[in-house]
Amino acid sequence: MHIALYKPDIPQNTAAIIRLSACLGCKVHIIEPCGFNINDERFKRVVMDYIGLSKIFRYEDYDTFRKKNKKSRIILMTTKAKKLYHNFKFKKNDMLLFGRESAGVPINLHKKIKNKLKVPISKKTRSLNVAITVAIITAEALRQNNFFK
Repeated sequence: MHIALYKPDIPQNTAAIIRLSACLGCKVHIIEPCGFNINDERFKRVVMDYIGLSKIFRYEDYDTFRKKNKKSRIILMTTKAKKLYHNFKFKKNDMLLFGRESAGVPINLHKKIKNKLKVPISKKTRSLNVAITVAIITAEALRQNNFFK
């Protein structure tokens, strides 16, 4: 399973996602630019030594990311989706794409990506923390592909 982060801008969230990927054996793809430096103390405090246990790929932009991952299906997680994640059939090589914490992904990417999903939340709230959403979606995708057996 693949976790892709579009221009992440909060170091602690990215670090938590990398740590999650190490524990679950997922690959992390970071689409630059990041809104922080990898040497940021907030990043280091959360990622700890898990960064060495993770497979991380970095891309200078979305087009480069897409060209290098042509065989993977892109699944965009967005609060603007109509389809709920638990009604979707994930495949082993899916690329789970998560937008910036501050802005999601640009509208032109929304238009290009066919598969868009969301986690249902209370109508009184805007969104979940991205690291929490990554954990929810990744766990379901791995469960569907018999990772936990």
